[in-house]
Amino acid sequence: MNQLSRMWKREWPLHIMLIPGLIFVIIFSYIPMAGILMAFQKYIPTKGLFGSPFVGWKNFQFLLDYPDIGRIVFNTLYIATMKIIAGLIVPITIAILLNELRKEWVKRAFQTMVYLPHFLSWVLLSGIVIDVLSPSTGILNQLLGLFGVKPIFFLGDNSWFPYVMVITDVWKEFGFGTIIYLAALTNINPALYEAAEIDGAGRWKQTLYVTLPGMMPIIVLMLTLNIGNVLNAGFDQIFNLYSPQVYESGDIIDTFVYRMGIEQAQYGFATAVGLLKSVVSFILISVSYVMAYRFANYRIF
Repeated sequence: MNQLSRMWKREWPLHIMLIPGLIFVIIFSYIPMAGILMAFQKYIPTKGLFGSPFVGWKNFQFLLDYPDIGRIVFNTLYIATMKIIAGLIVPITIAILLNELRKEWVKRAFQTMVYLPHFLSWVLLSGIVIDVLSPSTGILNQLLGLFGVKPIFFLGDNSWFPYVMVITDVWKEFGFGTIIYLAALTNINPALYEAAEIDGAGRWKQTLYVTLPGMMPIIVLMLTLNIGNVLNAGFDQIFNLYSPQVYESGDIIDTFVYRMGIEQAQYGFATAVGLLKSVVSFILISVSYVMAYRFANYRIF
């Protein structure tokens, strides 16, 4: 008890500092969870949350019987998985290359340039992407035209749309990831590089046997956190860039929920889809934590 008393006296200011954040989480994260009831109702706005009739599992049954649900889930997994893979490979590669630069001002200038898109919303960036990829006036199609390539409707062609989503997402976010991995590189003991050089290892083998193993804990952490988001393929990005022409390859769970819930007012059905997605995401991130500990001996918590 004396030890707990001393600990409380020492740490009570830190607990007080948590109160505003805790209130924020309760108001905006926990209280809205009462809306889960809508997944088991035929929700009628005029009757409210507790006045709408319950329909049991009918919303979930309708979801399983929905003809396009398989395609929507596939699109979500396909786009999200490509984003996770590219979102690891590109920042790691850029971080290693930046670490080799000897002029500090060049490194800082490049970091600033690649980090800037992270702060811009997709509402703004989507306009830039649409202009750049326009089949008539876009600079990319004009450059391809110099080599005799016919204009490509990147945002209106089902064969191109998923890859455009992945490439533009990596362009926006790889600067943030690069800074994380650069921070991980600073924790690697320089003596390891000196020992490897004495043993005759060149830059490539130093990267392979010193740099990458030294970055592995943060790589495992980022991969683990991203696995929980495998059903989040990027609503903001896709919503601002897709159109009915590319529903076949670009419609994901979040955009489907938006159309069902907001545009078609099927609130119960949309809530059921969102709840099922949240449950699956929770299971995936729990499994990823276990795998991170078992295969990489790394604990997040």
